[in-house]
Amino acid sequence: MARPSKKEQILREGLEVVRRRGFNAAGVRDITSAAGVPQGSFTNHFTSKEAFGLEILDRYFADVHTTMAATVEGAGSGPLERLRAYFDAITDRLEDRGWHHGCLIGNMSLEVAEHSEAIRARLTEIFSQWREPFARCLLEAEAAGQIRLDVPAVELADFLITSWQGAILRMKVERTPEPLERFKRVVFATVIHS
Repeated sequence: MARPSKKEQILREGLEVVRRRGFNAAGVRDITSAAGVPQGSFTNHFTSKEAFGLEILDRYFADVHTTMAATVEGAGSGPLERLRAYFDAITDRLEDRGWHHGCLIGNMSLEVAEHSEAIRARLTEIFSQWREPFARCLLEAEAAGQIRLDVPAVELADFLITSWQGAILRMKVERTPEPLERFKRVVFATVIHS
């Protein structure tokens, strides 16, 4: 009888190690130790640490997408309320983590994109996929007469995600929600308005 796969355990615990320590500082030994598996289990499931990095990015982005589906793409409220709900939901998650760690996608963009072409390329795809629901929501807000778009919706969506990542970076430095709240105040008062 085949032994159960340890891959799920390694991904789950390894993502937390990377979130706390950073990708470069998280060694395979740290990851397997947190997962409670021998080091050989890592190489049984991942051809390299870079391959592991790609999988945790996909796992993390799947969670982000779930949040987007429940907020930005959700039903029952107007488009601007759904956008705000997304930023509020992420703020709540970051509060649960004590304003530490930030966003894995942003962290890996800063830390790994210069050194791994595969991870850089995947991050590019993630950002492209991330902005699409935002762009659709902005177009819906424009059609409803809630906002006037002076730039293409996809460009504004990209700007929002990029600015949000900057606010998260400042949040990590300051260990306070103020950069996130400032982002929301400024965006909804000046950038997204009728």
